[in-house]
Amino acid sequence: MMRRAIRALSKRPSSPPLPDAVYCELVEALFAMRLPIAGMGVLFGVAGAMIFMEHRSVIVGIITAAAILVTIARLALLTAYRRDAHQAALTIDRVKQWEWRYAAGGYVFAALLGALSAAVLGTHTPLNHLVAVSLIFTFGAGIVSRIGGRPRICVTSLLLATVPTVAALTLHARTRDAGAMHAEYFIIEALLVTVVTLLSLESVRHLYRSDVEHLTAKHDLAALVRQDALTGLPNRLLLRERFQNSLSVTASEDRQLAVHFLDLDGFKIINDRYGHPMGDAVLREVSTRLRATVRSVDTVARIGGDEFIVVQEGVLHEGEAEMLARRIIKQLSAPYPLMGEQIRISVSIGIAMAPRHGLDLEHLTACADAALYRSKRGGKAQLYFCTAEDVAEAGRAVA
Repeated sequence: MMRRAIRALSKRPSSPPLPDAVYCELVEALFAMRLPIAGMGVLFGVAGAMIFMEHRSVIVGIITAAAILVTIARLALLTAYRRDAHQAALTIDRVKQWEWRYAAGGYVFAALLGALSAAVLGTHTPLNHLVAVSLIFTFGAGIVSRIGGRPRICVTSLLLATVPTVAALTLHARTRDAGAMHAEYFIIEALLVTVVTLLSLESVRHLYRSDVEHLTAKHDLAALVRQDALTGLPNRLLLRERFQNSLSVTASEDRQLAVHFLDLDGFKIINDRYGHPMGDAVLREVSTRLRATVRSVDTVARIGGDEFIVVQEGVLHEGEAEMLARRIIKQLSAPYPLMGEQIRISVSIGIAMAPRHGLDLEHLTACADAALYRSKRGGKAQLYFCTAEDVAEAGRAVA
């Protein structure tokens, strides 16, 4: 029965795979709980020390000392993770490494707890039995509620502690003892630990499912807040966040940042002639082409209607910005075979450079918008750079 429960639990979380953001948050939660690890280590140390002083058992002393050292190492691991996470955003591979380290420490501690329980339950001291089994229940309840979001770690740790306990109780029931109902009581206690373990496995499954659903909904909502619903591109909110990141990277490399303000030529005619469904299809295709034209470090955002912003990172000179703008004009001016029609539009672009024209996104956007206005007056599929007059006009507009 226990094997079936473990097999069902291990299969359920692996399909479908977790989104990276959800996985990272579940792992981060492992390293956010210092007090339970310290508290369990203290309880283990105190209980082990008392049992050692009573029986002078070398095995109990070694197990207790090892558990204290492992607890200290686990607390140091939590500190190291926090330091690493604060220095830079962790990659998925790096997060997996930290999870493995956490799991290894948890497995060793659980195995030591199971070993202590097995050693104590081999004696005939009822109070020591009570302490050992109480430690097992405390540990099990703690990890189920604390790390249920990582079921493999939780289940493995739980079994490392409880299986030796059940085995020791079963073996003790077979020893000869003058007490009435001696074997029966130990068998019942072994069954009690087994049943609680199985119920804990079911609790882990429920907690894991609840955590994943909650975090997935949370990240989906956060993505919706930062993305344009029609195209999936970043909206103004996410654009602002990425702009600040790109600006800091560009400043550290002593390069420039180009803000391209795009406005589609002839888009209103498409809506008027073919209707809004065709217009939406064109906007989605424009978004796809823009993504394919820029680099992964650049940002493409839709800020409303048929207006887009492209933030080009790490520009050495205006020529690079002009080359990208001309590639965009070429890509967006190609025919759009949609809904049985060959749709043709073009795009006009205004460009502002940071830090030359400013460092504030709103100001740079206004500068690029002013240059875009001159592009529109110059005809379709044109590009213009921001001038001193555009900067002054943008300053008045922002003010």
